[in-house]
Amino acid sequence: MKVNPSGLSPWWRYSLIITLMVGLTVLIWLAVRTYQFAPPIPDKVIGPGGVTILTGEDIRVGQEVFLKYGLMENGSVWGHGAYLGPDFSAEYLHALAVAAGPVLKQNRYDPRTGTLTFTEAEAATFEKQVARWTAYFAEPIGSVGLPARYITDPAELRQLTAFFAWTAWASVANRPDKPYSYTNNFPYEPLAGNTLTADAILWSALSLITLLAGIAGVLFAFGKFDFLGWKGRSGHVHPMMLPGVASDSQRATIKLFAMVALLFVAQVIVGAATAHYRAEPGKFYGIDLAQVAPSHIMRTWHLQLAIFWIATAYVAGGLFLAAALGNREVRGQVPGINLLCAALVVVVVGSSLGEWLGVNQVFGPLWFWLGHQGWEYLDLGRAWQVLLVIGLVLWLILLVRAMAPARENPKQRQVVSLFQYAALTIPLFYLPAMFFGSTTHLSVVDNWRFWIVHLWVEGFLELFVTVMVALIFFQLGVMSHANVERVIYLDAILYLGSGIIGTGHHWYWTGQTTITMALSAVFSAMEVVPLTLLTLDAWDFIKLTQSECDACELPVAVPHKWLFYFLMAVGFWNFVGAGVFGFLINLPVVSFYEVGTILTSNHGHTAMMGVFGMLALALMVLAFRQVLDDQQWQHVEKYVRVSFWGLNIGLALMVILSLFPGGVLQLWDVLTNGYWHARGPEFMDQPFVRLLEWLRLPGDAIFIAFGAVPMALAALMTWRFAHANRGRQ
Repeated sequence: MKVNPSGLSPWWRYSLIITLMVGLTVLIWLAVRTYQFAPPIPDKVIGPGGVTILTGEDIRVGQEVFLKYGLMENGSVWGHGAYLGPDFSAEYLHALAVAAGPVLKQNRYDPRTGTLTFTEAEAATFEKQVARWTAYFAEPIGSVGLPARYITDPAELRQLTAFFAWTAWASVANRPDKPYSYTNNFPYEPLAGNTLTADAILWSALSLITLLAGIAGVLFAFGKFDFLGWKGRSGHVHPMMLPGVASDSQRATIKLFAMVALLFVAQVIVGAATAHYRAEPGKFYGIDLAQVAPSHIMRTWHLQLAIFWIATAYVAGGLFLAAALGNREVRGQVPGINLLCAALVVVVVGSSLGEWLGVNQVFGPLWFWLGHQGWEYLDLGRAWQVLLVIGLVLWLILLVRAMAPARENPKQRQVVSLFQYAALTIPLFYLPAMFFGSTTHLSVVDNWRFWIVHLWVEGFLELFVTVMVALIFFQLGVMSHANVERVIYLDAILYLGSGIIGTGHHWYWTGQTTITMALSAVFSAMEVVPLTLLTLDAWDFIKLTQSECDACELPVAVPHKWLFYFLMAVGFWNFVGAGVFGFLINLPVVSFYEVGTILTSNHGHTAMMGVFGMLALALMVLAFRQVLDDQQWQHVEKYVRVSFWGLNIGLALMVILSLFPGGVLQLWDVLTNGYWHARGPEFMDQPFVRLLEWLRLPGDAIFIAFGAVPMALAALMTWRFAHANRGRQ
């Protein structure tokens, strides 16, 4: 059998290609089915006497009103969105259920005429709901951190209510010839007959079986083949990356890392302000902050800046490592990196300012392009998204140029190719963010939106970082070419094999069919399988730092203590946040009651910061150590040490004191009183719930003061030293 120069079987490559082809084929097929089976939007809705109550155009324009005012960052629809305000579809449905009861399950939509007929109770409820939401957006406390008199146009309020009415109807009316609604009976509303379906119970049980089988299979393979995992190398080996020895382009990346650190500080500060709105609605220690920085803008910036600083750290880390692999300074690389820094400033500042101006209706008809696009996690205007993709393409070009010399070495060619292919997926798989507009069907948007939120972030960004970590170990001299390639292929197969199709666990209740639930539940459960191996990886990381050269029997010096500390933190939080907390909420039988509660936020914080954030900081610390000599590093290391412990202790306190107990309490309220109740002020205004929100304060304070700020100081100090070191070899 033909093998590559590293001696690795080509079946590793073939297996990864098959995994990608099968996974993406299934995901595309599910996307096509979304277009085919999404809940219908009627041409018109009539009352018992045939009078038109609202039209399909009202529903579509109402969706645009929902988006241009950034309301998905205030509340949610079908469980997706922010947790500060109510779930608009659930609250509307509860009002319907009180008025009409289980009769709502009858589907009165006529596909031949495109007409939906409301009962007298539904027609009366619609008019009452127009008044309800008019009052909601007029009262700042009732609307949880929104400005007073936020939406006042009667036409817009009626159209917005039409959109809410349609989402409520789709969530309760049974699919033709099915005993459940278009959203698989979500949200939970027993008064209307919306209860857990048999399919959700069945596929939850079957997914547990596949999980156990997957864990057994992988552990068997690791037990039988001792070369799997992050294993050290044999032979005469010593680090190829030496501290204090850096190229001009590597020092240039420190500007990017300094920007990352400042964005990190800004992100956690607005995050703390966002959390405070839950503890003290309408006020910020007595200050009416909502008039200047309302809650939905603060949450928008909190999410967007998180994506910006983490992705930028990966971008900078990729450029830094590419220069190390190339081992030769490429002409024009430093100006290219400087241009990339300028592009980052333009996109971050421009999109953030545009979002604030957008929700204040400054841009008129251009709101979707220049202002607040309205979709959670993809809030930046479409024009800024285009600029972001252009920036990613520029980064890819710089990356490939820097590694060009390494491709001349046959032993490195395979590793470099894997690095480049992983980098190519970053701009490529961001493109689905462009596949929808402001009037695209909600079910279709959520399909493509989670190609970004899950597949792009949790799939291909994580794959890219895995490749970088493996290459770092190679450059540090503790892993061979063969081990590096094997680790990359194995992790890619395990993560993408379950994660691509597992993307669909976000679609259980968004208007897709039970086939989506079946496939997604099974594969999403298996996403836990590679996470169980992280306990083995953590021990392998420790052993790699204690490597010994077989040839000269001298210890292999790995002067990157804090890099390994951050990587071990990644392993811990990946298992806890993505594994335990992720699995806890991903089973359909749990997700039906849990989605959109604080338990989702609990998973999000521990997985996003604990995994992706810690990975970003690991790359940052690596770069800091590499560009500094021993004396300079002593000044910086003390801040890195404080930051490491401050971040991990602060995040743990957030989870233990507030997020997890608050999420469990809210889940219990869903089971006891219904989803609408747990998402409304009836739950949030309880004294003990408010206390749990205030208990976020110790963790947040430690995280910011002893975590983010020291890392920013370390970054700025490193930038100053790197600038002074320019020209040194």
